Amino acid sequence: MILAAAFPNVTYLGLPVLEQTFGSWARSVAIQMDVFATSPFLFTIGIMIVRHYGVDDSTNPKSTLSFLNAPPFWAAALAVLLNLNAVIAPDWLLGTLQKLSAAVVPLMLFSLGLALSWKAIKIKNIPYVLPVVLIKILIMPLFAAIVASYLPMPGQFKAAAVMDMAMPSMVLGVIFCDRYKLDSALYAMTVTVTTGLSLLSLPLWHAVLIHEFLK
Repeated sequence: MILAAAFPNVTYLGLPVLEQTFGSWARSVAIQMDVFATSPFLFTIGIMIVRHYGVDDSTNPKSTLSFLNAPPFWAAALAVLLNLNAVIAPDWLLGTLQKLSAAVVPLMLFSLGLALSWKAIKIKNIPYVLPVVLIKILIMPLFAAIVASYLPMPGQFKAAAVMDMAMPSMVLGVIFCDRYKLDSALYAMTVTVTTGLSLLSLPLWHAVLIHEFLK
């Protein structure tokens, strides 16, 4: 439940939602929040949490910093380095990347649908899920909106960032639950419930953010 409450679905659901809501420029908000904020905390502090409460029966446990070897982080680091040095990408590369990116949103939505488990919804788990729902739907985006209001950045970026923090629980947590022998069914139920409720909460938060940051 700590994992489900702490880490939102900033990419698999956040990226397509932000892109359709604010425009193509909002993709960078979701990607940067994932690569430079959510994922580093997930693969360090998140791993420490699941190891503490779960069971690590691996004969060769990986370091909490092993995520730095993942291709997305190398790609992000290379892109930032090229950006800082004002290197202009050739047209053929941009065209290729744009064609590849067209498949990202459908694949993310498809993988999200595959991860949802309606059979995991059980009455006995409701007392555990309710606090997570309260945190994901109300407390986390409210706290993000308060913090964003003090940041010196354009209102549209504030709105997009807060909207991303209002996303339901991340899907990837199911893998961590399986890996460290935690309650995968309970986590799957949390993802399903928070994702279902986000169909109602996200439009409400969008209206609030538009009034607050884009008025």
